[in-house]
Parts: sequence; C-alpha cells; structure tokens
Amino acid sequence: MARLLVIRSAPYHRSHLFATATFLLSPSNSKHPHSASASASFPSTARRILLPSPLRVPARAIESSPGTTKQEPTPAAGEGEAQEPPPPAASAFEVEELGWGTQLAVKLRMLVAPPWKRVRKGSVLNMKLRGEISDQLKTRFSSGLSLPQICDNFVKAAYDPRISGVYLHIEPLRCGWGKVDEIRRHIVDFKKSDDEQVLHDFVGKFVVGYMPVCGEKEYYLACACGELYAPPSAYVALFGLTVQQTFLRGVLEKVGIEPEIQRIGRYKSAGDQLARKSMSNEVREMLATLLDNIYGNWLDTVSSKHGKKKEEIEEFINSGVYQVARLKEEGWITDLLYDDEVQIHFNFLLRHQVMAMLKERVGQKDKKSLRMVDYSKYSRVSKWTLGLQGGGEQIAVIRASGSITRTRSPLSVPSSGIIAEQLIEKIRTVRESEKYKAVILRIDSPGGDALASDLMWREIRLLADTKPVVASMSDVAASGGYYMAMAAPVIVAEKLTLTGSIGVVTGKFILQKLYERIDFNKEIISKGRYAELNAADQRPLRPDEAELFEKSAQNAYALFRDKAAMSRSMNVDQMETVAQGRVWSGQDAASRGLVDSLGGFSQALAIAKQKANIPHDRKVQLVEISKPSPTLPEILSGIGGSLLGVDRAVKGVLQDVTSLNGVQARMDGILFERLEDLSGENQLLLLIKDIVNYFD
Repeated sequence: MARLLVIRSAPYHRSHLFATATFLLSPSNSKHPHSASASASFPSTARRILLPSPLRVPARAIESSPGTTKQEPTPAAGEGEAQEPPPPAASAFEVEELGWGTQLAVKLRMLVAPPWKRVRKGSVLNMKLRGEISDQLKTRFSSGLSLPQICDNFVKAAYDPRISGVYLHIEPLRCGWGKVDEIRRHIVDFKKSDDEQVLHDFVGKFVVGYMPVCGEKEYYLACACGELYAPPSAYVALFGLTVQQTFLRGVLEKVGIEPEIQRIGRYKSAGDQLARKSMSNEVREMLATLLDNIYGNWLDTVSSKHGKKKEEIEEFINSGVYQVARLKEEGWITDLLYDDEVQIHFNFLLRHQVMAMLKERVGQKDKKSLRMVDYSKYSRVSKWTLGLQGGGEQIAVIRASGSITRTRSPLSVPSSGIIAEQLIEKIRTVRESEKYKAVILRIDSPGGDALASDLMWREIRLLADTKPVVASMSDVAASGGYYMAMAAPVIVAEKLTLTGSIGVVTGKFILQKLYERIDFNKEIISKGRYAELNAADQRPLRPDEAELFEKSAQNAYALFRDKAAMSRSMNVDQMETVAQGRVWSGQDAASRGLVDSLGGFSQALAIAKQKANIPHDRKVQLVEISKPSPTLPEILSGIGGSLLGVDRAVKGVLQDVTSLNGVQARMDGILFERLEDLSGENQLLLLIKDIVNYFD
C-alpha cells in the first residue's frame, strides 16, 4: 500500500532570523495628519519589534535565505557601499508520515472526486513551460501559465500517491529570473521525494526534462531536472547574456515630436527611450552590474550542477556553444533522442520516443499509451483532496502585478495591471476583517503612477498596524512597485528580483514641428500664469514653466525618498546613496538594507506565520484576495488582441504615452532576452517605421 507523507521543514537556527521592524518619526513628519493616532502610519516614537522564536521553513523554501535583519542606522560609508551579505540558505525539509485518519480521508476523497479531478494511479504530470508566466492565478477561461499554480502542482504531485513523476517540456521562456528561480526551487524540492524513495512502493518520483530550444534561461531551469533530453537538431544558443535599451528620440525628431522629460535620479532610465539617443554612463554602469549579478549566478548554478569551476564553465560558453552534441559530450544533458526512421515526422515521433522511456520508468511497458495528466487538469485538483488544505488560521494573499494606475484607463489591457482604487478596497477589506491573522503582499510590478503608489503605500501602512504584513517580490518590484513593498515591515525578494529604482519621471510632448508639417493649428485661451503648462503642446515650455515642471518632479522624488528612508529605518542621506533611481538585484538590495530576506513565496509565508505567532508546523489556510474572474468581454478582448497582432506591447506604450502628464514612479523596461523573442517590440518598431514612412 502506498504511504502518504507530509513534508515538513527543518528548523532554522535561532540566529538565522530576527525579523525586525523599526519605525522612526523625524521632526519633519510630525505634522502628518495621522501622527497623533496610535494606529497611524507614523508612530509618535521609535519602536522595534523583535521576533526571537526560531523560524522554520516549509517544503517550498529549501533554497531560501533565512533572511537578513534590518540594522540600526549607521553612517553611510559611501555611495551604494555594500553592507554585510545576507546569511546562507537554511537546511532542507524533513519527511513525516501522515496519521492513519488523514490517509483514510485522502483515499475517500480521491474515490469520490468528480471525473475532471480524477487522476489514475501511476500517472505522470506533464507540464509545458514556455512563453510568459503570470504571477496571478488563472481560471479555466484564462490562457497562459500561472506561477502559483505551477508551484502548487509540484507540491501536490510530491504528496499525491497517484503521481509517479513529472515530465517538463521546456520551451523559450519570457519571464524574469525571479520566477525561474521559484520554479527551479520547486523542482529541487520535488526531487527530494525521489531521493527519499519512500513515497511509493514501486518507484521513487522523478523529474524528466525535454528541451528542444536551449538558451541560458531554459538550461538554468532544465538542469535542475533529474534527467534532461534534447533532440539531435535542437536549437542551442549558449553564448552569454545581453542587456539592451532602445531609443526613439531620433525617430520622434524625424516626425516632428519633441519629448520634454524630467527624470529625477542619476540612474533613472524611465523616459530615456523617448528623451535620449544613447545610453547614459550611469545607466550603463547600473545595467552592467545587474548583468554581472545574473550571469554570475548562472555560472555558480551550472558549475555547482556539474562539479566544475566557474572559469571552466565560462570558457566552455565563450567557445560558442551552438551544437547540442557538445552538451551531450560534456554531460550537460542525459541523451539525444533520435532515430533515422523518425526524420519525416520528427516533432511527433520524438515525443513518442520520450514517452516510451517514461513508460519504462513507471512500469507501463505493456500499456499502449503513458498515463499522463496535463497542467490544466492537475491545476483543478484541490489541496483538500490530498490533505494539504490549511487549518483554522487564515492568511490573506494580495497579489499586485503589472503597471500601476490610479483608475482604469480605456487603454488598459484587461485583467492586467494594478488599479489603485481596486487594490485599496481589497486592502481595507482585509484590514477590517478579524479572520486574517497575517497578510502576504505579493508584488510583480515595474511601477507606474506616483500618486497611486503613495495612496497604496498609506493603506498598506495602516494594514500593517492591525496585523503582520510581509511583502514578497517576484520578478520585479521597482519604483512604484518598491513604493508599495516598503510599506510592509518585512520585505522578501528573490536574489535576482529587480527592485529599488527609487526615483520619478514626468514628461510631455511638444508637437510644434509635427503640427507645422501637417498644417495643423491649435490655439488656447487661458487665464492664469501656468494654465497652459499641461495643455499647450503646440509650443515649447517657457523658462518659468520649465522650472515649475522640474520642481513638481523634484517634490515627488523627495516624498518618495523620505518615505523610503522612514520605512527602512534609514536617514535621508543613507537612503540617497541607494536611491537616485538605481535598480538593484534582490541580493544587492538585501545587502544595502532595502530588502530583509532572500527567498520566494514560502519564505514570506514562514515569516508571516512566525510574526502571527502561528506554530511553524501548523497548517494555515491561504485566502487569495485578488483571485481573478474574467468576464466575457475580457476574454473576447484578449482573443481580439491576438488576432490584431498589435497586442500588449503597443497598448502598453500607448498607455505610457497618455500617462506622461502625471508624475510617474516607473522602472523602464530592461530586456535580458534574445532579439528573436521580442515579438511585441518588433511589432512596435514596425509600427513606428510605418509612421516615419508616412511622414516622409
């Protein structure tokens, strides 16, 4: 009889984490309207909350850092100088058998499960990972992959006695390194069930990867699999990593558009695409550092996987790896699956070859087809069926993904983006409810509207006064995204999360030359010295208007920086050294006091349980506050966008252009991708080319 077991984390040492939250009130903040209230965002006296009890990590956090602790303010030693690095990762999880009562309940639930949730014993979970991966939950009407559902599938499969292993079909990915790290951690966790050889009577659980296209990001994920296969003619491009920026200033000048951009922060790259023709020295320095961090982490991971020095791996990459046979020779993949008989129907028959190998692994050689359950169907299997549903205590999960706007714009992409007024309603609902013991704020955002960011910051601060709040960063939580995160007493980031970017940008377009070229006239009658500041686009700004334009941006930056300093228990001078619009990796941000702990969602959950005084081994119920429910118009809109071809890339740029009349806390797009993956950007460049040709 198969045994059902529970995976439990090994405990942290007491010295690994003392989550500290310190709030300081400077004289300049004493006039804040809420400073007189004990529950206000700005307490009247400095206070420190120490959590001395040891923190234990759940099954999904074996590579997470146990967390760095915010230190007392110390004199800044120099601009952006690093402090002590965060401590190393905690120990792995333990395995514990479930009680007989729970085992019986799980068997009964599997027996009475509806047909669309049933899984045959000995099945292999088949997940195809490619393209974009959202940090939001998906419904059956939504297309694409969901990071929380991918991770949940790994956890469920580790417990599920009906699942024999996982088959990962890895195609080119268009997501950040933070999400890739989260998925990779779950692959490693799942492999533990294979190493223990205790979850099944007949075979340990396995993870087999298949990779027809091999780039750095795909191999970084795939090499975590126990076995990795590729076709003999697989596309291989292990040449290294690149970072790039595109500039439209010359194009805009050609059509008679002059951007008037004010960006505050030497490293703030938002707006450069419109205002500059080349990369600034500061931005070049910032991007080079980020690229060094990502490439260094890639080399560390691959060298550790193959037991070689980083220099050897780098030398191999620098030799130009484009033949999959070289990967086989070096032991980077398990085998090349190919037959002379399958050349005509290569893609179809090769899959059958892999399936034959898997059938042998799970003892199904006599079956006509391998028992498979795909990602979509297995995502509908509930944790309750497997005995994984949480207990009485509830922890709220608020997900915030996409660009930040205060209200929904007509150009907003359906089911995407952070609408401040909607998110604030959810935050207030959680704050007023007594059933939630803690809150995890999951952020995946490059920023957006500065006012919207500030309004959400205040609501999150008020929420943190009523119950523990932990911010968990995904791929990116920069500028306005960091504005939200810094309201939480504890911030958790992946080591390659892009964060920081404490700066603002605002701008408008001067269309005088364009109007002259197309013989268009615009006249304005105004009353008031600065009445035409935002309305007049047919002439350049007057000197006094330009001065006011700059002062408004400077004021927004000072507000952002000062609140960041207060939130992170720094003085303004200290914060200035790490602000200036600079983007940091999660690892660098942790060493500079912008982030408390390194890890994924499980790390944030472990900290939230500790702060809520919930025993580490007690199950909790995670309640998704922002669970999506797409309407029929949203579904049809998504289909229409795909048919038109000019999808989110163009919509996003149009939305950015229309929002330039307000101050933005936004991080510019930083692309760590190969050119052939940038279909949206290619469409945009073609559109701009058509515009230029029209005016020529």
